[in-house]
Amino acid sequence: MTGPHSSTHAPRSPNRPAVLVARAVFPETIERLRRHFEVEDNPADHIFDKATLAAHLAGKAGAFTTGSERIDADVLAENPQLRVVANMAVGYNNIDVPACTARGVLATNTPDVLTETTADFGFALMMAAARRMAESERFLRRGEWTRWAYDMFTGSDVHGATLGILGMGRIGQAIARRGALGFGMRVVYHNRSRLAPEVEASLRARYLDKATLLREADHLVLVLPYSAQSHHAIGAAELALMKPTATLTNVARGGIVDDAALAAALRGKRIAAAALDVFEGEPQVHPDLLAVPNVVLTPHIASATVRTRRAMADLAADNLIAALTGERPPTPVNPEVLAAGGVLPPR
Repeated sequence: MTGPHSSTHAPRSPNRPAVLVARAVFPETIERLRRHFEVEDNPADHIFDKATLAAHLAGKAGAFTTGSERIDADVLAENPQLRVVANMAVGYNNIDVPACTARGVLATNTPDVLTETTADFGFALMMAAARRMAESERFLRRGEWTRWAYDMFTGSDVHGATLGILGMGRIGQAIARRGALGFGMRVVYHNRSRLAPEVEASLRARYLDKATLLREADHLVLVLPYSAQSHHAIGAAELALMKPTATLTNVARGGIVDDAALAAALRGKRIAAAALDVFEGEPQVHPDLLAVPNVVLTPHIASATVRTRRAMADLAADNLIAALTGERPPTPVNPEVLAAGGVLPPR
């Protein structure tokens, strides 16, 4: 009889690596992995706490994870046989990459396949905040719309406005293209490293220091990766630099924004509006954000189209299969593990 977090599968073969698929995923992905591995999956989609995750990883050479599974030094220490962690996400702040590297464990992610979908959603969130869509929909649903008024839910224009992008990687550049080429926006950005001149020219983007970016942006979009250095990159001091008419959109990671400080800024109308797909401590949302009207809130769904989620699952599976069959995975996060001869030898 199986436990509550696993599905029935055939007896383990000594010649096939065992892997854990930590969350529910497309059945086709599971079937594909079963052609290569002994698979323990989680069709009930239970969220594993740290101890449960470590227990389910026992005897597994590989793990197919999402952002909800924390692979840290303790989990790795309990599972010295683990060789590969394939994350079904472009972000990997749920994985302690230095700890993985120290133990010769390869980590992989799923970049590129979600770039355009996430950029679509980020732009949609920005527009929803600028045009007060969530506020006006709630107003309508409450039955409060009884007449037209010249100033009813007046927001701010997107076309021709200044789009500020903090973090100018793949997704940031995709958002810049939408703004500059589709909406005639003036694009300014800040990044750890400046883009090549020809890339800036193609995006019609101008590099600014962070403080100037915050002061000039009509609509600020955050797409930088989460790290200890980017924790609370936007807090009370940064929000104080922004225009009172500005909006802030976060499709990056929770923790980049100090959610309590943002709620206070929204409540005090120090900025006009915000749109958030990610939250510090998610799936919990800071209660102050739930209490302010001028914020659009979505549950981490920027990459949520069927085609894109399938592509993410496929790439995570590609990485896991390649790594455990002696091939080079398409998108390693710590390729130095492979350079040092890590993972499994070819069969």
